[in-house]
Amino acid sequence: MTNKVWFITGSSKGFGRVWAEAALARGDRVAATARDASTLADLVEKYGDNIAAIKLDVTDKKAVNAAIAEAHKRFGRLDVVINNAGYGHFGAIEEVSEQEARDQIETNVLGALWVTQAALPIMRAQRSGHIIQISSIGGVNAFASLGLYHASKWALEAFSQSLGIEVAEFGIHVTLVEPGGFSTDWAGPSAKVSKPIEAYAPARAKMAERRANSVAGDPEATGAAMLAIVDAAEPPLRVFFGDGGLPMIKQEYANRIATWEKWDDVSIMAQGAKKNRRA
Repeated sequence: MTNKVWFITGSSKGFGRVWAEAALARGDRVAATARDASTLADLVEKYGDNIAAIKLDVTDKKAVNAAIAEAHKRFGRLDVVINNAGYGHFGAIEEVSEQEARDQIETNVLGALWVTQAALPIMRAQRSGHIIQISSIGGVNAFASLGLYHASKWALEAFSQSLGIEVAEFGIHVTLVEPGGFSTDWAGPSAKVSKPIEAYAPARAKMAERRANSVAGDPEATGAAMLAIVDAAEPPLRVFFGDGGLPMIKQEYANRIATWEKWDDVSIMAQGAKKNRRA
């Protein structure tokens, strides 16, 4: 299908901006949202009626519903919805405050949920659509000092996998995009950091060293990758962006299976007598 209609959250910079421009450059129409819609003024000037710049805070459910309705009214349909708005929170589990934890979940999980729920009735009526959730390699693995961020992305992965099963009969696809490290400001100005406890300084140092030794991907290169996903006849449920995700997760899953196998006798013990098993 050509001339798709996109709805993208977090379009002011980073991935969201790259994907909005990739779609617009080929003639698609985009409802691009940002907390400050003025950051999209140059795109409006360049692409005119093909872009709708919408102010949106994804944690405001009523505003989300209104934004989706505005996009649908403006363009007549919704073909691709990308839940990109979100941020990384750095802090050991003990360091994260109650408000910091709530804010991370509100944005990264509930924000995506509200957008998804608002878009689904339109897509069901169309009998088509593609919901793309921007997860992370941190949605399939976990490291020190990012526990609440990981929790948010693991939650996104879980509800999106269920969603994919639920909406397949309506012709709606769901894809979880799992980027590795890229040259965006995710770990810079866009990140939030808890008040540090000195005891966790060594763990933070190890993470900093890990990031320093990794090769960051080019965000601009993800434009073509995203177009390949939305144009696929049978898009994947999950796809890594970057070359580090697959080797990492192969090792992680091997470790998990080895642990489960090692403790399988305890698993069987917990089942109880065979006569208590259901047929």
